[in-house]
Amino acid sequence: MKVLVVLAPILLFGSMALGDDKPAPFQVPADLVGKTNPVKPTPEGLAHAKKMWGYDCAICHGPGGEGKGDLTSSMKTPIKNFTDPAALQAMSDGELYYIIKAGKGEMPPEGDRAKPDDLWNMVALVRSYAKK
Repeated sequence: MKVLVVLAPILLFGSMALGDDKPAPFQVPADLVGKTNPVKPTPEGLAHAKKMWGYDCAICHGPGGEGKGDLTSSMKTPIKNFTDPAALQAMSDGELYYIIKAGKGEMPPEGDRAKPDDLWNMVALVRSYAKK
């Protein structure tokens, strides 16, 4: 009985502390916030980015970045229409790079599956959708 009296408050307060875990707010590292794409896009680099887009991104963002992929209707987070120039106007290339690399919200990260140059080419591809 004494053990129960001692353990009950520990378990109660311990479980309360676990319930307060909130994910840290999304934050782009300071060195990427205003960064401009350091990789000059080439036809080969953009072709590879388009291939990656087809495998990893189009299912949510749509084949041309219009924000109407096959999974869009089942998602909680609204998907931006990258063909609208205003959609990404307030974001630097570095911010886009970080979102692609780290993921955000329901969007999974590319992480280390792609080389940095591939990610920068993806940034150029996403930007190109607004220029069409």
